[in-house]
Amino acid sequence: MKFIHHDLGNLNGGTVVVVTLKGNAANVRLMDSSNFNNYRAGRRHRFHGGHATKSPVRLQVPHTSHWHVAVDLGGFGGQVRSGVQVLPGPLKPIREPSLSSVPTLLNPSAAVASGVEGDEPYDVFVSHASEDKDAVVRPLALALRSAGLRVWFDEFTLHIGDSLRQKIDRGLANSRFGVVVLSHDFFAKGWTNYELDGMVTKTVTGEQVLLPIWHNVSKAEVMRYSPSLADKLARNTSTHTVEEIAAEIADLIHGKDQ
Repeated sequence: MKFIHHDLGNLNGGTVVVVTLKGNAANVRLMDSSNFNNYRAGRRHRFHGGHATKSPVRLQVPHTSHWHVAVDLGGFGGQVRSGVQVLPGPLKPIREPSLSSVPTLLNPSAAVASGVEGDEPYDVFVSHASEDKDAVVRPLALALRSAGLRVWFDEFTLHIGDSLRQKIDRGLANSRFGVVVLSHDFFAKGWTNYELDGMVTKTVTGEQVLLPIWHNVSKAEVMRYSPSLADKLARNTSTHTVEEIAAEIADLIHGKDQ
C-alpha cells in the first residue's frame, strides 16, 4: 500500500502535530518508530489519528520519542497531498524559587530560651485571621509540629489594636521563621493602616524576614493591600498544598540546624 511518510524526528510529549490534506479524505497515523516499522511491513501496529475527512488534523504527541506521520488512502483510489507542521508543546512549568534562596527568611536574632513565660523560643510563628484556621492555619500548624518544629500558634482573633500588634511583633521576635496567611478575611480586619511591611522587610535593608501565604487572593488584591508584599517570595494555596508548604519550611529550618 502506498503512503506518504513524514519523519518528524524526536519530539517531546505534549508537542502538537498539524497535518494538512489536499485531495481525498485519507487515513492519518501518528506513530513512534517501532509502530511505524510495523505499519510499513504490514504488521499490526498502534497509532494516534484515524480517517480524516477534514483538514487540518491536529494530533498531540503523547510522550517523548521519535515520531512519524503516515498518510494513506486505505487502498482506495484517489489522490492526496499532505503537509506537516510541528507546533511547540507547552512550556515547562515555572519553578518557584526555593525558600533557601532567601537567606534572611530565618531570623538570626530570635530569642533563646529564657525561662520567662511568653518568651520561649519557637521555630515558626503564624499570623492569620481566625476564619482561616480550619482551612489553612490549623493543618499547617499540625504539619509543622509533626515535622518536629516548635510552632507559635495562638488561638486569637485578628482585631485592630496596639495590643495585638505588640503580640505579633513579640511572637516574631522570638521565632526563627514567620508566616502570614493573607486572605480576604485577613485584609478585612482593619489592618490597612498598620505597617505590615515592618513584619515582612527590614526597615533599612528591605530584606525579607517572613513568608506570605496567599489564600484565595490574587496578586492584584495583594497589590492593593500592600504593593511591597506582592513582590515578596510567597506560597499560594492554589498551587501548593499545606503539606507541601510545611515540608518546605521544615526542610529549611532543619537544613540550617545541620
